[in-house]
Amino acid sequence: MSTLQPAGNYYDKYHTRNPLARYLMHGFLESFDALCKRTGVDETIEVGCGEGELSMRLAADGIRVRASDIAADAVDEARKRAEAAGLSIDYSVRSLEQMQGTEVSPLVVCCEVLEHLDDPESGLRILESLTSRWLLVSVPREPIWRALNVMRGKYLGDFGNTPGHVNHWSARAFKSFIASRFEIVEQRNPLPWTMLLCRCR
Repeated sequence: MSTLQPAGNYYDKYHTRNPLARYLMHGFLESFDALCKRTGVDETIEVGCGEGELSMRLAADGIRVRASDIAADAVDEARKRAEAAGLSIDYSVRSLEQMQGTEVSPLVVCCEVLEHLDDPESGLRILESLTSRWLLVSVPREPIWRALNVMRGKYLGDFGNTPGHVNHWSARAFKSFIASRFEIVEQRNPLPWTMLLCRCR
């Protein structure tokens, strides 16, 4: 089961100078913050933390965060950024499979990960085992995601598909997939993502 692409070849969407991309990320982060606050938790696990942007937002709000990613260079960068910001976050290099049965949290955050998994059903089962109450999950919304890539002239040979994306969900299809194991509490659609706050059944 693969998760994220190595951090040495990533597009830092959170700190881009492109005005349109900044506008889109503002919508994503606004939805993320609102859904996190709705849970009222004081601790969380983030799966696929990348360079640490979301885990740092959570920690800055006083939430105790344990975060992991399969890419060691991404975790190294996350640790550096958290230290520079004066935030204490427990980062580790682990795949989703390696997390199974190791810990449980009232909230699990898994944003921009499931589209990378060869076996998303197995990944969802593992996420279910990690949370005692809440799951906050997001994926690119298709076909809008690929259409936007084509419009900006990216990945044309793959019809706009971002390298490493092996699963492609519309908002309806993703909601149906997650609902197979969770109760959907709230859906948000910050362009071009689908974001769901879910509760254990």
